[in-house]
Amino acid sequence: MDTNERLPKRTFQLLAVIAPAAVALAAWAGWLGWDQQRDVHPDGSMTGPYEAWQVIGLVLTLLPPVYWAASRRYTVAAVLGPTAGLTVAAYYDWSDDASGLFVIGVGLVMVGSLVVTSALSAVIAAVTGHGPEGRRAVAAG
Repeated sequence: MDTNERLPKRTFQLLAVIAPAAVALAAWAGWLGWDQQRDVHPDGSMTGPYEAWQVIGLVLTLLPPVYWAASRRYTVAAVLGPTAGLTVAAYYDWSDDASGLFVIGVGLVMVGSLVVTSALSAVIAAVTGHGPEGRRAVAAG
C-alpha cells in the first residue's frame, strides 16, 4: 500500500480523535464555562459552581461522539478525544485558582473521563459487534 492510499485513512483517524476533543471543549464551554459563581446558602455553606443538571448535560452531549467513534472501531479516539478535550477545558477554566489545587481537580477530570470513556467504548464496541465478543458472534453467525 503506497503513501497516497494510507493518507486518507490516517487523516480520518486523526479527525476521529480531534472531533470528539473539539466537541468536549465546546460542550464544556456551553454547559460549564459560563457558571463561575459559588452558591452561598443561609447557613454559610457553599456549593457549586456547577449544578448537577449542567454536568448531566455535558455527559449527554459527549455520548454521541463517543458512540460514533467506538462503533466504528476507533476506540482509542473514543477514549482519548473526550478525555483530552475535557482535560484541556478544565485546565483552562480552573487555571486562575491561586492555590494551585486546581491541578488536582484537572487530574481527577482526566482520570475520571479516561475510565468512563474506556468502559463506555468497550460496551459500545461489544454491543455493535466490534468488540471481542461481537467479532466472535459475527464470525459464528
